[in-house]
Amino acid sequence: MLERDDVRSALTARDFGTVFRLARKWGGISYNQIAEACGIKPERVGTIARGDARITSLAKIEEIADALRILGGMIGLAPRPWESPSTSSMAAPALRPPATSGMLTPEPALWEVAELARRTHATDVGPADLDTIAEAIDQLCRAYPYMAADQLHHQTRAGIRHVTDMLQGRTTLAQHRELLVSAGWLFLLGGCLEYDMGQRQAAELSRAAALRIGQEAGHGEITAWSWELGAWFALTQGRYADVIDCVSAGHQSDSTHSIGVQLYAQGAKAYARMGDASQVRATLDAGRARLERLPRPEHREHHFVIDPDKWDFYEMDAYRMLGDDERAAVHAQEVVRLGTAPDGTEISPMRVAEARLTLGVAAARSGELEEAVSVAGRALQTSRKSLPSLLMVAGELTDELEQRYPRESLSQEFREQVTHIAAGAQTALGS
Repeated sequence: MLERDDVRSALTARDFGTVFRLARKWGGISYNQIAEACGIKPERVGTIARGDARITSLAKIEEIADALRILGGMIGLAPRPWESPSTSSMAAPALRPPATSGMLTPEPALWEVAELARRTHATDVGPADLDTIAEAIDQLCRAYPYMAADQLHHQTRAGIRHVTDMLQGRTTLAQHRELLVSAGWLFLLGGCLEYDMGQRQAAELSRAAALRIGQEAGHGEITAWSWELGAWFALTQGRYADVIDCVSAGHQSDSTHSIGVQLYAQGAKAYARMGDASQVRATLDAGRARLERLPRPEHREHHFVIDPDKWDFYEMDAYRMLGDDERAAVHAQEVVRLGTAPDGTEISPMRVAEARLTLGVAAARSGELEEAVSVAGRALQTSRKSLPSLLMVAGELTDELEQRYPRESLSQEFREQVTHIAAGAQTALGS
């Protein structure tokens, strides 16, 4: 452990709080063991390790050096009595005059420069830490389609705290950027979940944090996803011109990853609600062309990876809004099929819910009131909801029912169900 650069740096600075933390991290030495060996109370060791206290007494420094077998030269002390000549020489090799008298003798300041250069590589973060964080984020993003939003949000927030704590420690420039990128993905996921739960203000703050991180880290994909969240928020709030602005900014941020497909989809949804059929078709064509150039993802359930199967979901929404019920229903049926496991389990419940609402709209327009309310009622009962998206499409069906069947009790009952869910969303918003 004493050969590690981060440990040597802490010893040179006589930063025993860091030494104790690294001893536990890299040497498996508990604080109780350190306390027993050094004659320090265990709670005092913890206080020092947290940085709330420092050891400045020379006598105590010498005692710790002897207890932990730290060479005197490593912490600016004379060789300890227990050191042998061979171990003493390990602490700091002596400068010797060159054999050739014509060469300059190295200056003592060179050692200071060498030490400062070494400290630029000192870090509290190991490769295994970064790998663990990346794996955890991957698992969280893959759980998005089915895990309860509040539960997944709790884990995502814990991840943000963990990563931001690590950013407070010593890192190399590359490690700092990698941790920032990890925080960016977690803020994106957190923003999605917060908006799903109706927490609009928190979602916008998370989106803004991800956008800032993406721009600071020069990570175009995170920046583009931040704009995509902005487009989604604007779409469900009826701000269709803002959707197009966010889509444009997202395309400018990234032109290589699958996020471009999602941006085209949000644009098509906005154009459909603006009644611009030609732009809908042009945007869908561009999105489909981008999708066909991408490799099929290994984990299609990952929330920030667009899989080909989701294209039916995009076209379903656009054609429903354009009034092309036959094409919308075909795509909706495919979404239900792809989102349901052979045993009947819904593996993509949010997509399936919107598909059922689409089938409800198509049925209502064709004069099948009971079918419309029945299939749409199943959509409202799903446990994993994205409230803004669900309410947006459910509201479209409610309008259809009231326009076509204003006096029917089934229409009124469906409106009451939607109103009840919307009231829950308002409670989550705190209004």
